[in-house]
Amino acid sequence: MHATQVFARYGAGFSERELPAKVLHHAKRAVIDWHAAVHPGFDTPSVRLLRKVLRDDLNRGAARLVTGQPATARAAALINGTAAHAAELDDSFRDAMYHPGAATIAAALAAAHSTGATGRAFLRGVVLGYEISTRIGVVLGRDHYRFWHNTGTVGCFGAAAAAGAILRLREAPLAHALTLAATFAAGLQQAFRMDAAAKPLHAGRAAEAGLLAAQLAADGMTGSLDVLDGDAGFGAAMSHAPDWSTVGATLGSDFHITRLTFKNHVGCGHAFPAIDGALELKNRHGLQAADIGSVRIATYQPALDIAGHASPTSADEARFSLRYMVASALVHGSVRLAAYEPPRLKDPATRDLLERITVAADPELDAAFPGQRAARVDMHLRDGRHLTHLQPMRKGDPEWPLTDADLENKLLEFATPAIGNDAAHRLLAHLWALDESTAPP
Repeated sequence: MHATQVFARYGAGFSERELPAKVLHHAKRAVIDWHAAVHPGFDTPSVRLLRKVLRDDLNRGAARLVTGQPATARAAALINGTAAHAAELDDSFRDAMYHPGAATIAAALAAAHSTGATGRAFLRGVVLGYEISTRIGVVLGRDHYRFWHNTGTVGCFGAAAAAGAILRLREAPLAHALTLAATFAAGLQQAFRMDAAAKPLHAGRAAEAGLLAAQLAADGMTGSLDVLDGDAGFGAAMSHAPDWSTVGATLGSDFHITRLTFKNHVGCGHAFPAIDGALELKNRHGLQAADIGSVRIATYQPALDIAGHASPTSADEARFSLRYMVASALVHGSVRLAAYEPPRLKDPATRDLLERITVAADPELDAAFPGQRAARVDMHLRDGRHLTHLQPMRKGDPEWPLTDADLENKLLEFATPAIGNDAAHRLLAHLWALDESTAPP
């Protein structure tokens, strides 16, 4: 069997399958985190422009944006998916180097709204999307991640599987939905190596592409079943000798959705171990930013490649500047949305400290990537002391998870400015009760 068929055999009938309570709980956690990310994302230039360009697809259709505005299903998937990635707050599955929630949940929501699916059916679609897409990302490995943005490429499969489950695709059409998703998959790392606002579109287009793939397959469109593992297929073209032979071996027994990373800071997650390590030293020793003479950060190479802006001049660059994020954390105590507002970007104390931070790749830490995200922080203080700390993980990783209360607070923090305190609390209550709900919000 080809990989698409392995996934489709597992996914057939998934919309009716009962899932363990633990898995449903983790699916709710993922959806809560998605809502925490999507609401501030709507207030970003890329999403405002996207809504303007897609105005002909708004105020009509069976789906809706998270703002409540009616939309066609594809426009809802595209806009919601873009918004979910725009504020750099969305979840990740570490081993796949991939943010699964943005596209998967956006497509699932559009499909659920369009078909009148229950909250439980929506959750099952989300779970299937995570389980299939993360396994594809793991197989593609670091060779894929060198050039491709997995949230755009692998995200298409999460969206297709989630929408396919909600559309109740049988085995053969679900396999073809995945083949069609492979045809649509795109998203280059180079798209965000310069100051640019296009990165969130990768998630939105993946959501739209996956939904469209499922819709086409439902009406009989077919693709090449060996598109993932064929000699000229997705894996061969976009990775190096990927091994698909055991891609489905743990489906149904090891649920990846239970091992997500949820962001505890705002910005590129590759900077988070350095932020956590720097704050650990600051708090442990009662330091102020003025006490610090210099900081040296050693971490894994992709953190430097992706979060490598040395002296950011815009919010988009700052979100991908390890040095800026660490300096902002040390000066202000945290990295939240305010870190990317103009006053903070120009803050003299942050800029001064940023100039005294150096970064380098550590071969040992790099060899542990992607399974471990670590950083070593060395501080030289003005009083002559030298402090060092190895941060082996990020807060929010599976080994140091955000609690349910942490996720609740995250949603309330980031959704309340957009929808108000009462609405945010009602949304939270609805999301915790999704498995008993007649429809997702």
